[in-house]
Amino acid sequence: MTLAPACAPEHVPGLADSHTGGGLPIPFAVAGTGLHLPPTVVTNKDLTRNLRTSDEWITSRTGIRERRRLAPELATSDMCVAAALPALEAARVAPSELDAIIVASYTADQPMPSTSVIVKQALGANRAMASDVSHAACASGIHAVLQAAHLLQNPSVRAVLVIGADCASRVIRPTDRTGGVFFGDAAGAVVLSRAETPGAGLLSYDIGSQLSYAVQIPGGGSRLPTSADTLTSGAHYVSMDGPAVWETATTRLPQSITNATRQAGLTPTGIDHYFFHQANINILGETLRRLEIPADRAPITLDRLGNTGAAGLFTALHTTAASGRLRAGDTYVMCAIGAGFHWGTLCLRQT
Repeated sequence: MTLAPACAPEHVPGLADSHTGGGLPIPFAVAGTGLHLPPTVVTNKDLTRNLRTSDEWITSRTGIRERRRLAPELATSDMCVAAALPALEAARVAPSELDAIIVASYTADQPMPSTSVIVKQALGANRAMASDVSHAACASGIHAVLQAAHLLQNPSVRAVLVIGADCASRVIRPTDRTGGVFFGDAAGAVVLSRAETPGAGLLSYDIGSQLSYAVQIPGGGSRLPTSADTLTSGAHYVSMDGPAVWETATTRLPQSITNATRQAGLTPTGIDHYFFHQANINILGETLRRLEIPADRAPITLDRLGNTGAAGLFTALHTTAASGRLRAGDTYVMCAIGAGFHWGTLCLRQT
């Protein structure tokens, strides 16, 4: 089902602009990362039993070989807590020392209360401000880190836990050939803490958006409240226009990276690490090709995890940080695009 409000303006490509900003004066850094992957693995071969597809079709078009599925008795907040604990341990930060917890997810446990306050309670982070970011879908992690960066400019804030987590399997129509092969469940976490090294932290950013219903979940909101009809029609499942996603992503991501790195006085080829939303291997490959970025600077997790929504860029960050390859002085870019469309790039330097 594809719905757009009758009052919505016509979508006109090229009219939306990004907002580009400079760095922040108070330094901060990645202090620790964590990752949680549900144990259930669904391979491409598994999917061919119920969907009209093949392993070759999935791999060539997405780069995905397998993905994870969360157990039915668990929810997004459970993955958040499981990813947060190793991140806090790596950062040597106790839950009681957290000043804020920001959860980026479009698959909240429920409409109310917020997923972040559920996570706060489970961790025992009693003094932390709890906040959810969901409006940018797969790009919500970019917005969450940007919010954390600005919170850390307050002298009273020392440590912020940011978690990207999505349980996409709960919003995918079981017979959807496209959604069924793309999405997986996972959570990634990062602790950002104040640092002493001048020049560390956020160097610049580029955030943009342009209204599109090419990727949407139309049911369950105030425009189309939950009803027997919305349940029957499948309006609570994700619908996705693949060609529109490709065109927007391969245009906006290179533009956004170029804008952000230029604002920082750098070039795309001068960045040490790229942590992308793990959407599709061909989108990532095209973005790297257009900017002449060596592929080994952008870790890939989607081949074994699928598109994990807001968790994707944090899974890539964890791959590099946990192995000790994110070193002092390194520059890195976090970049994502999500439904809406929302896109964004953060350019940072590690202390």
